Amino acid sequence: MKVVFIGDIVGSVGRDTVKRLLPWIKDKYQPHIIIANGENAAGGRGINAAITRELFEWGVHGITMGNHTWDNREIFEFIDDEPRMVRPANLPPGTPGAGSAVIKAGNKELAIVNLIGRTFLPPSDCPFRAADEIVDELRKKHKCILVDFHAEATSEKIAMGWHLDGRASLVVGTHTHVQTNDDRILPQGTAYLTDAGMTGPRDGVLGMEREGVIRKFITGLPSRFQVADTKWILSGVFADIDEATGKAVKIQKIRVDEDSWIAS
Repeated sequence: MKVVFIGDIVGSVGRDTVKRLLPWIKDKYQPHIIIANGENAAGGRGINAAITRELFEWGVHGITMGNHTWDNREIFEFIDDEPRMVRPANLPPGTPGAGSAVIKAGNKELAIVNLIGRTFLPPSDCPFRAADEIVDELRKKHKCILVDFHAEATSEKIAMGWHLDGRASLVVGTHTHVQTNDDRILPQGTAYLTDAGMTGPRDGVLGMEREGVIRKFITGLPSRFQVADTKWILSGVFADIDEATGKAVKIQKIRVDEDSWIAS
């Protein structure tokens, strides 16, 4: 099974980039299933129903979220009725939505899990214990499992990769918006990447306008952040999974920006 995961979609620049490049992604990687992190898709914070519909119409099969899941209150109106979207599974019991799902496309099935880290992020339940419970339950019926670990600390993400080695097919980190260079297949067959990176404005600060972010660092005063309007970048990862075993046989970073796209 060939899977593409698209890193955090940021604002309208990110959405336009996904729409523009999905035909290229489909042609180049021939993915059976495409998953995207959408927690910054609506103005940099959260997601709404219209954007969710657009992403699915363009060819995304499943959406993962993160610490900005609830920033757009419209999500409360539809998340319980959208089985293709998952929010962090280690949020408190009774939280709307689901932390895992089985995404189906053609004759392929991929279980997806969303977790959120605890280091430098708001309090949540233990992601490692949640991973044990959810992944082990999914493995009873599904070989191919993708885990999006939305976390700040590199060490926490790497620890999760090792913790799930041999149990998940792909563990990919999100949240920092900076793609890492450590894509590898761990000894027990789990494809791993600390952070998939960002899909959105390339020349901002993590997708935000530079001026406001710099002003906050210099003055220490509150500053309103706006999504930047710059050249675009798309970041993500491709994985090829052996459906018989659930183990990855290939992992490859995806990174293309507006300049390289024009040059090609």
